[in-house]
Amino acid sequence: MARNTSSLVIDSLCDRAGVESIAVAGLYCDFLAQQEQTTTNIVGAIVKQLVGRGGVPDHLREAFQNGKAEFGGRGPRLADLMGMLRVVLALSPPVFICIDALDECQPKYLAEILGCLRDIVRECPRTRIFLTGRPHISEDVQRYFGAVVIPIHPNTDDIRNYVEMRLDRDAEPEAMNNDLRADIVRVILKKISNM
Repeated sequence: MARNTSSLVIDSLCDRAGVESIAVAGLYCDFLAQQEQTTTNIVGAIVKQLVGRGGVPDHLREAFQNGKAEFGGRGPRLADLMGMLRVVLALSPPVFICIDALDECQPKYLAEILGCLRDIVRECPRTRIFLTGRPHISEDVQRYFGAVVIPIHPNTDDIRNYVEMRLDRDAEPEAMNNDLRADIVRVILKKISNM
């Protein structure tokens, strides 16, 4: 459910960016790509999105490209990327940085990512951060940002309706009788209520 809420927020910000003078950069942390989701790669992805939207001096764009090519693709270091991000944010309209499913980052990178984001918000006051993740990272987020944490709990009726809708779309409806269908709904609802 939080993933859908996050998508709505990010879509709304992107729609606003088409009309208002704001910029949006974001990414989704994926459990299956944890090894690639280092602090350097996350900050680099944000810089790349903001540089790619234009309005950034050529020397900065070139520095980013040169850093990627350095030593066979080693790429820029975190300190270099943070410097680039500061410059880009100073030259940009208000920026919203959105990171969805932050809890999927490896714990060894989480504190560093939150620290970098906190530093950016302190140094670039027109920057806003939108983070989503499961409840176990809320204390970390509050420690770094003193932020407002809004818990989102799934509504049982919404989940039931969604599961039933998906079961109605089953490609092989004859493979499931009413008892199996009821068991599927019951087990999913029980799992959700235990979360």
